[in-house]
Amino acid sequence: MSGYPIVTKRRLAPSITLLEVKAPRVARKAHAGQFVMLRVSEQGERIPLTIADKAPEKGTITIVFQSIGFTTKQLAAMEAGQSLADVLGPLGRETEVEKVGRVVCVAGGVGIAFIYPEIKAFAEAGNEVISILGARNKDLFFFVDEIRDLSSELHLCTDDGTLGAHGLVTDVLRGLLEKGERYDKCIAIGPIPMMRATTALTKEWNLPTLVSLDPIMVDGTGMCGSCRVTVGGEVKFACVDGPDFDGHQVDFDELAKRKRAFVEEEQCLLAQAAEELEKQRDDTNTETPS
Repeated sequence: MSGYPIVTKRRLAPSITLLEVKAPRVARKAHAGQFVMLRVSEQGERIPLTIADKAPEKGTITIVFQSIGFTTKQLAAMEAGQSLADVLGPLGRETEVEKVGRVVCVAGGVGIAFIYPEIKAFAEAGNEVISILGARNKDLFFFVDEIRDLSSELHLCTDDGTLGAHGLVTDVLRGLLEKGERYDKCIAIGPIPMMRATTALTKEWNLPTLVSLDPIMVDGTGMCGSCRVTVGGEVKFACVDGPDFDGHQVDFDELAKRKRAFVEEEQCLLAQAAEELEKQRDDTNTETPS
């Protein structure tokens, strides 16, 4: 079988999918914080996805994604047994993992998948891990049991109050800090507004904070320059200098603007795909039996 076969597919939550993909070389080399560039087909675009887990003995990696764009919707429609055209990696710098003491890990939405390998790595390095996970509602959580097993404390919160604390991850973190809890490091991964708010809070408390950035990428090797971000007043390329950066130094306003650079084009592509699908349905319905 050519390409990179999908071994397992699981729907973790509405619009969130897990794929276990056969990629032996990537599985052998991957570390926490790294990602792959993949293509669904030879004609498809390249997209970056974090390696959520790996199984070197099976030769597989796990990717988790949210179906929000044209390619991720294509990817979500694939089934076990089908193959991806390309899986390039591992790319990016691996997370610098060391024993620092107490590490608080904060994640929101699909960022829960991205922070899972970080939690696993810091726990295995002998750190006490405190995890704070947030989602819009209770149905959007996943990896909860896996993260609970690696954490000394697990705090859940939802925007609508259907599970855990009613509020944001920053509300939970602020409450813990104000109660006197002290941490040696914070890792925050999730939507840009969540990371921006978390780093603003940890800066108040002089708590070193690591974030993982996912700007637009084209080649994943630093040649195209599309993933440039400003960190500490300097231009960095997330694919080769990151994706991990000091959260207190990131220009999140610039990052948010650059992430929206191709929104109109993406919407046009999705509309075109929807029209083609509707036309295929119409053609099928008008066919007459022979």
